[in-house]
Amino acid sequence: MSRHVLVITEYRDGTLRQVSFEALTAARQIAEGGPITALVTGDRHSDVTEELARYGATRVLFITHEQLRQPIADVHVQAWMYAVEQEKPDAILAPHTAIGKDVSPRVAVKLDVGLITDCTAIRVENKRVVFTRPIYAGKAFMKKAFKSEKCLFATIRPNNVTAEPVDTPAEPVETTVNLELPADAVQTSVERVERKATSGVDLSEARIVVAGGRGVKSEAGFEPLYELADVLKAAVGASRGACDAGYCDYALQIGQTGKVVTPELYIACGISGAIQHLAGMSNSKVIVAINKDPDANIFKVADYGIVGDLFEVVPKLTEQLRSVWQSA
Repeated sequence: MSRHVLVITEYRDGTLRQVSFEALTAARQIAEGGPITALVTGDRHSDVTEELARYGATRVLFITHEQLRQPIADVHVQAWMYAVEQEKPDAILAPHTAIGKDVSPRVAVKLDVGLITDCTAIRVENKRVVFTRPIYAGKAFMKKAFKSEKCLFATIRPNNVTAEPVDTPAEPVETTVNLELPADAVQTSVERVERKATSGVDLSEARIVVAGGRGVKSEAGFEPLYELADVLKAAVGASRGACDAGYCDYALQIGQTGKVVTPELYIACGISGAIQHLAGMSNSKVIVAINKDPDANIFKVADYGIVGDLFEVVPKLTEQLRSVWQSA
């Protein structure tokens, strides 16, 4: 059964976010040979069409408006709804990011359809689309399906679906629409945007994350972690305890009340392993824990553990990795 799938992409800082390609890959499984429309909002980015086609898009819809450059949910709702009304898709996939989490429920209510959020896998089983998502703070996974296939709607967690290009990309059809907003459509305005970057790498999409907890002891204690992250081209994160203590900005927080990350490698430095923190990183592919307390809870989920002072271990690890990188 072929389906027409609408994929919401995210374009930021001059590039498409990786989760856009992951969503397109997931869309190909749902589409089963049907058309895939990629929605790009903000400006007309002529250089992205080829990229989107490489991952399965057969149509690219550009919706432009100056306010779409900002994370204003009211405006993005209007753009998404316009795309749905024009495309009439059988399924919608959106990234489980800050804007995706904000806009998706609003659109689902307007469409009067169900929404499955934070999906880590999508499969077609017995002709039904089955979505997998974590529950109980990541301790278990639930498989869900829609009772009605009126319009399947789900958000995809970054770094869980492997983005795979197609063998023979199609020549996608391009359409550009200038969004017209009703006078009362937008109830919010953005005065300014302050970006508190974790590093040069996006924390939610990073392949490697180096995170610090209360064990770093101070703001200066994060410096060895940044040096290690620089060598590994990784993002730096933190536990809530480190953020609460004022050692770093809350933009770095990983956990149940922070960001959820699923990197290929997670290095926890001075993190005890409270359940709230584990909820944000326990699904990482490989977990390395560095803690001087051998009974720290983090070791229960770690694939590799180093019992020792992080201020001794991390610099030595950085030095060794730097020498390996330079000789490679």
